[in-house]
Amino acid sequence: MHHGRVLFTEVVETSAAVAATRSRLAKVAALAGLVRRMSTPAVVSFLVGVPSQGRIGAGWRTVFDLDVPPAAEPSLTVSDVDEALGSFASIGGRGSAARRAEALTSLFGRATAAEQDFLRRLLTGELRQGALEGVMVDAIARAADVPGEVVRRAFMLSGSLPGTAVAAMSGEGASAALAAFRLEVGRPVRPMLASPAESLSSALAELGSCVVEHKLDGARIQVHRSGDEVRVFTRTLREITATVPELVELVRALPCTSVVLDGETLALTDDGKPRPFQETMSRFGAQDVRELLLSPFFFDCLHLDGVDLLDEPLSARLDAVRRVAGPHVIPGVVSPSSEEEATRVLDEALAGGHEGVMVKSLESVYAAGRRGRAWQKVKPVHTLDLVVLGVEWGSGRRRGLLSNLHLGARDPDGGAPIMVGKTFKGLTDELLAWQTRELMAIATEKTDWAVVVRPEMVIEIELDGVQVSSRYPGGVALRFARVLRYRPDKDAGEADTIDAVRSLLPQRAATPPDTIG
Repeated sequence: MHHGRVLFTEVVETSAAVAATRSRLAKVAALAGLVRRMSTPAVVSFLVGVPSQGRIGAGWRTVFDLDVPPAAEPSLTVSDVDEALGSFASIGGRGSAARRAEALTSLFGRATAAEQDFLRRLLTGELRQGALEGVMVDAIARAADVPGEVVRRAFMLSGSLPGTAVAAMSGEGASAALAAFRLEVGRPVRPMLASPAESLSSALAELGSCVVEHKLDGARIQVHRSGDEVRVFTRTLREITATVPELVELVRALPCTSVVLDGETLALTDDGKPRPFQETMSRFGAQDVRELLLSPFFFDCLHLDGVDLLDEPLSARLDAVRRVAGPHVIPGVVSPSSEEEATRVLDEALAGGHEGVMVKSLESVYAAGRRGRAWQKVKPVHTLDLVVLGVEWGSGRRRGLLSNLHLGARDPDGGAPIMVGKTFKGLTDELLAWQTRELMAIATEKTDWAVVVRPEMVIEIELDGVQVSSRYPGGVALRFARVLRYRPDKDAGEADTIDAVRSLLPQRAATPPDTIG
């Protein structure tokens, strides 16, 4: 890793080159070139748009009000910038605002115009490229000349791309260093995700031996316990232990010494029906213990009493979750005997006020961070999590309010989101007012008829289906889209991909291509 120092300007140029090409191969090659020479893991952090210290609390205004003459020539190294941001983040106490402004001013003064622009976007989270993570995993594999799966697994277990890159680039022992990442109780693992299924029967046919379980409209949680110490994380790996004491107490009482459980938590009404998702979510931000009891439902077990279960088939992990958390296991049926029995599970879930069912292959291992076909979600109504790209001003009764939303699906290759439709249906007066306020705050361009926003807000859209369309660049358009709600618990890197949207196209071929002949 000592190939001279990497200049900050090289990161800026590589980032621009990656944004400018649609080709995944070209993106991987550009990133791999810089990873090969990285002198500090901050190279990887900056390229995916996150300071290596995480969020360092530079206010949006502070950053954009900085007016410092740029340097003529690039001289900053990546380490210089990383150290400057580290010391900026650690300034606290009396008079800290002035000292922080001073630290930023001095950093910006050493940066060229292009570097200043990159820093602004880095510090305001505008560069945060969740979508680039998959491309970066491939780039690290290419740079280190190791298989992509090995890197992906190390990333899933460490949750850290820079840490994964350091292990991959450690020379001779790289394979061993990557394989050394283990599940660590107390350190969250990226959750495994599901793909939308076209129907219950298509999911059953594709997966064979499976479990069919209720799909709850809750908030995803991952619970770690070692001895008496319990930690609770959200789907984005944010720790919320302090806000959910009743959950901590419940997990502490489970019959085991150490465990890692994956599940959902729901706020239930008195008669056991789920409360609206918004209420469950607001609990996660809550500072005090509300009267709203969080009921956890666990559906997977990644570790139990010293044994890692990630690579065991789901059937074995289900045995473990039943053994340790029996009363709190999500309702469902393992290996339904017929499609009728599976349909009954779906009907029960819907009658109970839930969203539908999950169908999961009993042979599958836990593929963290992947949205694969091994887990499929079946809902009577199709929904997609899309990114808001822009919004048009309303007319008539909606005059003065931002109304018609432009919706984009995620590009799995880390490019800009791909527009797939527009809608203003399903917006209540309350939501219109809220969205006008929130979207104006992230607007990048404003005209008389519309506003373009930073593509970071995720919204859940209900739709009747999708159709082939030449009107949008992805070649597909949503049919009868309507707004269900915004998803404050998700960021743009977790939105559904254009592939997920296309998977909802009516299936032309009855036989999948790989079974022909």
